[in-house]
Amino acid sequence: MTRGNLVGRLSTLAKLACTLLFPLALLAAAPKPAAADDYPSRSIRLIIPFPPGGSNDVVGRIIANQLGQKLGQQVFVDNRAGAGGVVGTDIAAKAAPDGYTLLVVSIAHAVDPWLYKETFDPVKDFVPVSIFATGTNVLTVNPKLPVHSVQELLAYAKEKPGELNYASAGIGSFQHLSGELFKLTSGANIQHVPYKGGGPAMLAVIAGEAQVMFSSIVQTVPSIQAGSLRALATGGEKPSPILPDLPTIAASGVPGYVATNWWGVVAPKGTPQPIVDKLHNAVAQVLKSAETQKYLDNEGAAPVEMGSAEFGKFIEAEIAKWGPVVQKAGMKAE
Repeated sequence: MTRGNLVGRLSTLAKLACTLLFPLALLAAAPKPAAADDYPSRSIRLIIPFPPGGSNDVVGRIIANQLGQKLGQQVFVDNRAGAGGVVGTDIAAKAAPDGYTLLVVSIAHAVDPWLYKETFDPVKDFVPVSIFATGTNVLTVNPKLPVHSVQELLAYAKEKPGELNYASAGIGSFQHLSGELFKLTSGANIQHVPYKGGGPAMLAVIAGEAQVMFSSIVQTVPSIQAGSLRALATGGEKPSPILPDLPTIAASGVPGYVATNWWGVVAPKGTPQPIVDKLHNAVAQVLKSAETQKYLDNEGAAPVEMGSAEFGKFIEAEIAKWGPVVQKAGMKAE
């Protein structure tokens, strides 16, 4: 065999080897799908986009503790407050979609798109995992305010228009939505004062900086029981089992008034479906446990069963529902 023939044959063999090995190299380099069996292998961050003390924080921590037990890894809470939940939500949207960063969402997740210029899409940039629970609000006042019913509050507001302030966790928060809905349905002339979270807002009413609050039962029951807040009525369609002696706001002279908050968990877009399914099943187990139900019952929240896809449609429906309320009330983010 001549030297030229040998070189030609070796060149041909080299080309053939490259042709055969190139697809295998691509296959080896391709990212492997996350295995749910191996998840989680380390601790999980649960972002709560509000300060400690509010309803998002209370419910999130109830779930986080037992979810960690079910998954065999710590689920630690990371409070990232700011801009009505937008700051923490933005952090979650940009996190790696590996199941190790999760986000607690609530009614604020459905309202923020109407208030803020977001750098993320609340639907397209997240994968719904599971809803946790729902909970109505409770209308409370500072005990020094000389009113003991919704009708007395309305009469006081009419007698002294603009002198009553209601505190909220911030622009577009559940408390804010509840208060604006109350104003729209009752005609009460009360002024909104936003605070940086539900905890600070509640402390403001207790201290007398503001006089009124439409807060989640989940956060307010201990202060009601301690006598530092006076409860007048609840905002659900029916009386709350945790505060059975209180009438509803609708039955107290404000027909049509219903305000219900909700809490759930989502993951960044691209999180593998096997991991989403494993998380959903773990949350379902947590919500069925007697311990969790006791915690939620004591806080005035009710566990909800809903599939991941159904939860996604629920979020979209909430976004469509609250948009007109935001616009009619003239809410504007600061």
